[in-house]
Amino acid sequence: MRNNTIISIELRKKVIETFPLSAESIHGPDHWSRVFENARRISDEETGADARVLELFALFHDSMRRNDIIDEGHGKRGADYARRLRADGWFELDDEAFELLCRACLHHTEGGLVDHPTVITCWDADRLDLARCGITPDPKRLCTATARKPEIIAWAVKRSAERRVP
Repeated sequence: MRNNTIISIELRKKVIETFPLSAESIHGPDHWSRVFENARRISDEETGADARVLELFALFHDSMRRNDIIDEGHGKRGADYARRLRADGWFELDDEAFELLCRACLHHTEGGLVDHPTVITCWDADRLDLARCGITPDPKRLCTATARKPEIIAWAVKRSAERRVP
């Protein structure tokens, strides 16, 4: 991660310790790191998204999953967890940016294509890591021109395929 991170080592440890699944889960810390890297790339090339929201989205969007298959409501639970930790002083984020974070977490599995540039950057960053589940990202389900580029999809698939489930 870049030096301008807003996530402290302590916050990352706390989220990993409270993650209901194994740290080796396909929705766990390795995935979170790739999502953040994907988000930075999309933001740098196109959207100029809020880096604080991107980083926190990567950490929280799947942090409250109960299983690795279908888990309705995990995005809401992730947003609620972020809300609790923010209230407890684990991180600071202004209200406007925090609402973008919550919206990104809440709706990240629904397949939306239009929203605030920071929100769609989060969604594409997550979708670009689908190869870990054996799914190649579909350009028609990606929001940004950057994420739809064949070379970006190939780059993301190569990285995430290392975590492919059997």
